[in-house]
Amino acid sequence: MRTVPHRLSLPSLVFAVAALSSGMASADVVQVAVAANFTAPIQAIAKDFEKDTGHTLVASFGATGQFYTQIKNGAPFEVFLSADDTTPAKLDSENETVKGSRFTYAVGTLALWSPKEGYVDNQGQVLKDGKYAHLSIANPKAAPYGLAATQTLEKLGLTATTKDRIVEGQSIAQAYQFVQTGNAELGFVALSQVFKDGNLSGGSAWIVPADLHEPIKQDAVILNKGKDNAAAKALMDYLKGPKATAIIKSFGYQR
Repeated sequence: MRTVPHRLSLPSLVFAVAALSSGMASADVVQVAVAANFTAPIQAIAKDFEKDTGHTLVASFGATGQFYTQIKNGAPFEVFLSADDTTPAKLDSENETVKGSRFTYAVGTLALWSPKEGYVDNQGQVLKDGKYAHLSIANPKAAPYGLAATQTLEKLGLTATTKDRIVEGQSIAQAYQFVQTGNAELGFVALSQVFKDGNLSGGSAWIVPADLHEPIKQDAVILNKGKDNAAAKALMDYLKGPKATAIIKSFGYQR
């Protein structure tokens, strides 16, 4: 059993998957920056990826905007799984990526969620009824799901009436935590955070219609630090394959 690489000293949560076998001479380690909404899917994918390829995946989770800053400041990431398509495109234009590697690995779904059964109706009317003190969203400047939430509120004409009730998390993970812990009665989260195998994992939710916000296209790209890493290329190929696709869809994403 080979040792797991040291975790990154970054403000993101780190998930490391140890290799099952040290007998594969071609096995490599890939350092991946992963948008917080994709935490559960990549953890599931990582297990199959390692078993099937022998490579080790080390993932850090956080807000897309924060990852952009870290990458520009020299963070040792080799692959970036963003929560949008604009940030990888920007990195492409700034020559921070391996050209031609970028693709959309998932299309996200926004949900209004509460851990309370029956609290959120399937039309989102609870937002207009106003019988809540706090509404959690992710920082729209750093997290694409937060931006989608503000676009939804604007489209519904609720920006002004919800302004003083909003509690803002720095990432979609923190926005979810605010609701889960009761610091907000309800909040806009990624459907993947509360959905598995076609069902809600608990509570009540309104799946926000896609026409209420811009599409949440999530792009993956190999960064310059990963251009010579076989594990980086293998991961990108694996994300396009049938096993990863099935897992991604099971969490409520589109492809």
